[in-house]
Amino acid sequence: MLEYLWRAAWCLHDTGDASAEAWVARHARTLLADGVQQTAAALKAAARAARLRGAKRKGIDDAVNYLTSEAEHLRYDTALGRSWPIATGTIARACRHLAKDRLDITGARWGLSGAEAVLKLRAVRANGDFDTYWAWHEQQKFIRNHPARYRDRLIPSA
Repeated sequence: MLEYLWRAAWCLHDTGDASAEAWVARHARTLLADGVQQTAAALKAAARAARLRGAKRKGIDDAVNYLTSEAEHLRYDTALGRSWPIATGTIARACRHLAKDRLDITGARWGLSGAEAVLKLRAVRANGDFDTYWAWHEQQKFIRNHPARYRDRLIPSA
């Protein structure tokens, strides 16, 4: 939501204007306290007061549209009270990077198990844990395939 607020702020403030930060912070605090409708109304009023029209108020219009269409999902007060994450933009970008960019390609057909395997590998790689995972995977493969044949002769080492 902060991205929407910043785009709205630049409709009302000159680039680099330090007061834009206070403006965004004020509206963010209102949103966190379950003031979605109040924030939408304040943004509309600010655009009217500044007599913004057309493209000059696009950032505000986008923010208001997002707030009104997603109001039921923007229960930041509830989420914070239950210690849930509220960084939806970050979460959406992670989902796009891990899932959509790989699974949503033209002509691709995925079964549940194949998609799950690919997503797990992408997550492990994105987190920088691939080498650790691969060592574990090789050890598990050895344990699965060799103890029956070499039970008394080999001891796996990590």
